[in-house]
Amino acid sequence: METLRFLQRHLPPSVFDVVKLTNGLLLLVVLFVPLERLWPVRPKPSLRKGWLTDVGYYYLSSLLPNRLLAFPLSLVALGILQLGPWTLHTWVSSWPGWARFVGAMLVGELGFYWGHRLMHRYEWLWRFHVVHHSPVQLDWLVNTHAHPVDLVFTRLCGYVPIYLLGFARPAADKLDWVPLLVALVGASWGYFIHANMRWRFGWLEHLISTPGFHHWHHENEGPLHRHRNYAPLMPWVDRLFGTLHLDRAGWPERYGVDEPVEPGLVGQLVRPFLPAAPTSAPPEAR
Repeated sequence: METLRFLQRHLPPSVFDVVKLTNGLLLLVVLFVPLERLWPVRPKPSLRKGWLTDVGYYYLSSLLPNRLLAFPLSLVALGILQLGPWTLHTWVSSWPGWARFVGAMLVGELGFYWGHRLMHRYEWLWRFHVVHHSPVQLDWLVNTHAHPVDLVFTRLCGYVPIYLLGFARPAADKLDWVPLLVALVGASWGYFIHANMRWRFGWLEHLISTPGFHHWHHENEGPLHRHRNYAPLMPWVDRLFGTLHLDRAGWPERYGVDEPVEPGLVGQLVRPFLPAAPTSAPPEAR
């Protein structure tokens, strides 16, 4: 801790952020690499093909989307201040922190679900989201393999209702930890559900997502491939909207997409903006 405080005092903020992320990456490696070796869905090398691109996405996905989100979320907060909070907003914002956190997790999950589902529904969004579905093997690091536009859009769908309904209090006189904790839980759990681990939770899988739930979302075979299991944390949301698939017996045989996706980081970031980007219909539109 003393070392981190020293670095924070003497390094530019952007460089210190990279140092923190590097420590986080090392912690994830120490945690997930042994777990994936002990309980693999399928044996694979620790350094699979494309891992270096995913490391690049790890830093990019951790640094850029949050900075891009700051502006629209600030506008939402400013709008609430200018227009005046309505009765529901005032009531919710008066709840104790733990209650606002629970409510934020529920409201945010619904927003994240629909943001994710819309990425599959419309071609102009799918061309960004296809990047996340392109890996043909899943492990914990695939969690970060996502285009910044994909991440910003989906997070906006979750965080805007959290702010509008009063679960987050940006105008409070001290730091509001509720949206920060929602982000931390979501990011941490994302590494777990993408992991190459055959852990199952029995009946709890109806309440909390697992690799056995989310891997089917990355499946690339069958008529319903990728058209299910959109919720990041709570499978009952998929049940509510008719997109739940739980297979107790097996795992997908094939992952990835049929669309051509650039193999490198720069190509994957740029191609969705170009006219020559993949234009095949996303799964839900087929």
